[in-house]
Amino acid sequence: MVKTPLATAIPTPVYWEQAKAELMKRDRIMKKLIPRFGDLQLVGRGEPFVTLARSIVGQQISVKAAQTVWDRLMLACPKMTPAQMARTGEEKIAACGLSRRKTEYLLDLALHFKDERVHATDWAAMEDEDVIAELIQIRGIGRWTAEMFLIFNLLRPNILPLDDLGLLKGISVNYFSGEPVSRSDAREVAANWEPWRTVATWYLWRSLDPVPVEY
Repeated sequence: MVKTPLATAIPTPVYWEQAKAELMKRDRIMKKLIPRFGDLQLVGRGEPFVTLARSIVGQQISVKAAQTVWDRLMLACPKMTPAQMARTGEEKIAACGLSRRKTEYLLDLALHFKDERVHATDWAAMEDEDVIAELIQIRGIGRWTAEMFLIFNLLRPNILPLDDLGLLKGISVNYFSGEPVSRSDAREVAANWEPWRTVATWYLWRSLDPVPVEY
């Protein structure tokens, strides 16, 4: 398997233990759920460009298929930098097993970074919604992808990805005995998690799939 460049694990978020304690104190479901997963915790991985490129590759295909395509792309573009991606070009990228649309998305992402149309070095200091506003200007990146980036790359503590099916299912199973929930229902439940909605979301994901997802 080809290794992703610059995929150094980011330390555990400094807020994690405080968030766990506060969520368990105020939410009866979290009080039961959080202890089930011991020392498991959110770990961020990847440089911004690599993280976003991988999210585009993985859209609407299985994890296994996405890994296969990603490994091929790493062979075509081993440094996985914006400049190298742009030089690799449409034909070679598409030959890795990517659709024409995803190929265009990757090249657009590369140009946004290469031409400094996004301010990746400033994102750590920017507000959540300001980062999202920049990211969704890139073709192929919608609000959900931007929110996953905030959670897994920037480790933001208070993200509530209402378009995430796993979050909605986790709320359904744990809070509504499996009954379907609306975005409004989810928002109402999540009001009790502020300012640690990322942490609560992460534990609801774990309740459905104990193996942590890495982006």
